[in-house]
Amino acid sequence: MSIFVIAEAGVNHNGSITLAKQLIDVASDAGADAVKFQTFKADNLVSKTAQKADYQKQTTDTSESQYEMLKKLELNTTAHHELIAYCNTKDILFLSTAFDHESITLLNNLGVNIFKIPSGEITNLPYLRHIGSLGKKIILSSGMANLGEIEAALEVLTKAGTPKELITVLHATTEYPCPIEEVNLRAMNTIATAFGVKSGYSDHTNGIEIPIAAAAMGASVIEKHFTLDREMEGPDHKASLEPYELKMMIQAIRNIENALGDGIKKATKSELKNMLIARKSIVASRTITKGELLSSENITIKRPGNGINPMRFDEMIGTTALKDYDEDELI
Repeated sequence: MSIFVIAEAGVNHNGSITLAKQLIDVASDAGADAVKFQTFKADNLVSKTAQKADYQKQTTDTSESQYEMLKKLELNTTAHHELIAYCNTKDILFLSTAFDHESITLLNNLGVNIFKIPSGEITNLPYLRHIGSLGKKIILSSGMANLGEIEAALEVLTKAGTPKELITVLHATTEYPCPIEEVNLRAMNTIATAFGVKSGYSDHTNGIEIPIAAAAMGASVIEKHFTLDREMEGPDHKASLEPYELKMMIQAIRNIENALGDGIKKATKSELKNMLIARKSIVASRTITKGELLSSENITIKRPGNGINPMRFDEMIGTTALKDYDEDELI
């Protein structure tokens, strides 16, 4: 099954529809399956006094509150309609993460069929119940969570009405950028085994090698932040890929996807023509006359491979030559 690649635009549009459309262009050109934004009302998401995260303080105006920062990054209903229509023209799926009940309802009314739950909401019971009641596909990020918290979230979602078969759990580490030694990529497969769900990976590391490794390890969904330019002002640009990097990452993921194959070990079509050249056969190591007994003194193993298989060497020892052989002639 094809790996579903989400290009995470998030709030890297900086509140501009023009920039948001440029991000859609980049994601489409890179070959992503979906481009994902964030849907929220700052008034519903954060209190007026809430502090910014450390990474946000380093990348934005320190004099503004988290509320003020987020207020500038809201996308209204009209913007959602416009971006969904634009995604349709670019043949890429529009997704968005809802951060509050009003936003969940908006996305549902807009016909969004995959709901992405961010790591921060995995312990939000009413929120989980709301999304679970829609019965749509769910991608659940599990940054900061342990197995017990994932289990509890899955229970809420399934009891609310979403079958487990529709849920994919993404392993993630909620730090921007994520230190390599804290990635713990094997946890992705631990999640799949523990809960019998599809699993994937949401990446916050610098660079592209970790999501590529996740593809090789069997991720069904891979998500990665991207931006038009890492030097732009805003909370998430610094930990995002630039357009050429996103394209490289997705191309590598598609290559890995093709390389994984069906797991059946056999000679491939392209190998068959090399088999006669690379393998060996039983040949005469010197002149042999008809009636002579074959032994390790007069037969050996050499290329090409279109004679008797060398695995039958022991069978040949002590048999009688039925004809004369020249040196190097196939027995």
